[in-house]
Amino acid sequence: MLATLIYGERDIRVEEVPDPRLSTGADAVVRVVAACVCGSDLWPYRGVVPTEEPHRIGHEFVGIVESVGDDVERIHPGDFVIAPFYVCDGTCVNCRNGVSTSCLQGTFWGVDDKVGGFADGGQGEFIRVPLADGTLFALDGQPDAELIPSLLALSDVMGTGHHAAVSAGVGPGSTVAVVGDGAVGLCAIIAAKRLGATTIIAMSRHADRQALAREFGATEIVEERGDEGVARIKELTGGIGADQVLECVGTKESMDQALRSTRPGGMVGYVGVPNGGPKLPIRPMFGRNVGVNGGVAPVRGYMAELLPDVLSGAINPGLVFDLELPLSEAAEAYAAMDERRATKVLLRP
Repeated sequence: MLATLIYGERDIRVEEVPDPRLSTGADAVVRVVAACVCGSDLWPYRGVVPTEEPHRIGHEFVGIVESVGDDVERIHPGDFVIAPFYVCDGTCVNCRNGVSTSCLQGTFWGVDDKVGGFADGGQGEFIRVPLADGTLFALDGQPDAELIPSLLALSDVMGTGHHAAVSAGVGPGSTVAVVGDGAVGLCAIIAAKRLGATTIIAMSRHADRQALAREFGATEIVEERGDEGVARIKELTGGIGADQVLECVGTKESMDQALRSTRPGGMVGYVGVPNGGPKLPIRPMFGRNVGVNGGVAPVRGYMAELLPDVLSGAINPGLVFDLELPLSEAAEAYAAMDERRATKVLLRP
């Protein structure tokens, strides 16, 4: 079977790898229907996160279950499933507390499994899924083909944008600013509107992404950054800043932008993977009563809540995919996102 591997900085290859096999009673093998490249995959691609040796990459996919281990009870061959970007058992204390990303038995795709060997990367034709009952979310029946991109978005970016909004406390009547116009930031706009925000300010400098932000519910666009960006957001919010700011990038500059754009007593919801040295200025936050909440998004726990709105068409996060390529052209998918020729790339095995 074919799968994507990273060899080093800007070195993505699609190669033949061994077919996955069931190795514990709790796992499943899934035939991938669609996968994609994530913005966080670009950190190792750019060399910001070093690659010590070649390994499988990717962590977002949907597919159809081929086989299951003897101990799997909830997942069955033939099920259409969404896989979150991590592995979890769904039963440990952290999972029960709503933080399945900290599952005591869990892991992430492409690293040591803890319960059966090496966890496959998500960009392949087939994938062995550890802890299948807890990890996989099964739909009732087979979805329509046009829903596949939005279902794939539930594996990461839609749930992550939702986590930013929930963590910040977005609710009816909120004034929200979103820092970042990638797939997560755009999905955060969907989430803010869905939760009742009435003013949604998208920080974006790209015309195509601005248009999509408007379609998703943004009421204002701010192109400025730094001091000018803060001033513009305050101008749009009666001089005080946004109630909630959703930080969806993960750099020092984006976190600074978010904190200074938040009103006194407001909250930053942060989900951008921290690369680039973001630091929290505790004294200014203390003086303004600005809080920060968020982190790696427990998207598995959000799927049941968000799925009905995807199936009904109330939300369409699949629109963040603006380029589709075959798995064999994964290297071009990475290059397109790195060079900002695409917001998010869907891969079809």
